[in-house]
Amino acid sequence: MTTADRKTRLAGLRRRLRNWTSFLILGLVVSGATAIPIPTEMALASRVLGPDMAAGGALPEFMAQWARKLRDGIQATEGAAPFIFYGTDWLAFGHFVIAGAFIGALLDPVRNRWLYKFGMAACVAVPVWAAVFGALRGIPGWWRVIDASFGVVGFIPAYLCDRWASEAETLESTTQDPD
Repeated sequence: MTTADRKTRLAGLRRRLRNWTSFLILGLVVSGATAIPIPTEMALASRVLGPDMAAGGALPEFMAQWARKLRDGIQATEGAAPFIFYGTDWLAFGHFVIAGAFIGALLDPVRNRWLYKFGMAACVAVPVWAAVFGALRGIPGWWRVIDASFGVVGFIPAYLCDRWASEAETLESTTQDPD
């Protein structure tokens, strides 16, 4: 491979790394942001899905039943103990902090490649966490699968970025002037 080919390949890798790292950051920010307004989100869901939470029969009864349980529990908690939602505020904060850490990978994906490995490890833990604590908290299995899917979705770009950062490192070491 010529120096020009290596530079072209490196530029493409950097573009992919930038795009997919941005996707990871955006996913963390959006996921975190949705943890803050839970009562508001549930009120909106109630308006959209209707009082029976079945969306006019579009949702299967087991889903509507779970949605009603969520709505009733969130409303009761909001009325009796709104401070409980402070825990989800901190959950959001954790997402934002992790997203902020990935800015390091956005700026220098080779030097900060460890963040992709950290992200992969965290993503692998998501299904385990959902299985264990979902069962302890009485969360239906189908809902735990949805929660676990966030780990799968996050793992894929973290894995790809780790692989591309490794390739970029090799190309950087063999290309004298990559810019």
